[in-house]
Amino acid sequence: MHVLILGGTTEARALAALLHGEARVTSSLAGRVASPRLPDGEVRIGGFGGVDGLVDWIGGHAVDAVIDATHPFAERISFHAARAAATAHVPLLALRRPGWVPVAGDDWHPVASQKEAAAALDGLGDRVFLTTGRMGLAAFADRPEWFLIRSVDAPEAPVPGRAEILLDRGPFTLDGEREVLARHRIDVLVTKDSGGAATAPKLTAAREAGLPVVVVRRPPVPEGVPVAATPGEAAAWARER
Repeated sequence: MHVLILGGTTEARALAALLHGEARVTSSLAGRVASPRLPDGEVRIGGFGGVDGLVDWIGGHAVDAVIDATHPFAERISFHAARAAATAHVPLLALRRPGWVPVAGDDWHPVASQKEAAAALDGLGDRVFLTTGRMGLAAFADRPEWFLIRSVDAPEAPVPGRAEILLDRGPFTLDGEREVLARHRIDVLVTKDSGGAATAPKLTAAREAGLPVVVVRRPPVPEGVPVAATPGEAAAWARER
């Protein structure tokens, strides 16, 4: 069996480790991170050239099943995968870590996009901890607030005029997030609902500090695509193909 994992996430690497040795596993990485953490098995880096390119790759490499284990906000590749898998007549599963859920003491401001997140900052504070990654920062470029922008790789322009770049990669600790908020005198946190434990400590630190959190809701999985919440569930699905 040949399983194609559309990866780049912690869950994708865990899934590749589970299936490695049982099946041929190819993990496809988008190539947006300069030094990605490579999974077990075969690895390809770069795009497929749209839906048609992915269909050709699936057929040309005798892929038996596709697992979309991309970031919850990688909406474009997820919809390409759904169309390509249907065209190529191979089964597709989406592996999605559960989203975050607010608890008592949280002051969350849910929004549908980074553009809405920028607009939601009005009146929330002047010092913003922006943890949405390096993509889409143009939505904040005209904002008057000061931003601490954390990402794995340096973002490209346009970015906010008043900003400091913090290059770092999770997982992050609660003590570390507390220190970041205090050292930079943060007033408000902006994040995407990525889910998982690796970047969740910032939410706890913001709750403890009484800070508002602007949360960008994740896009839906394409209609009709089954979803697994853990690498173990996804591996079990693949073994049944």
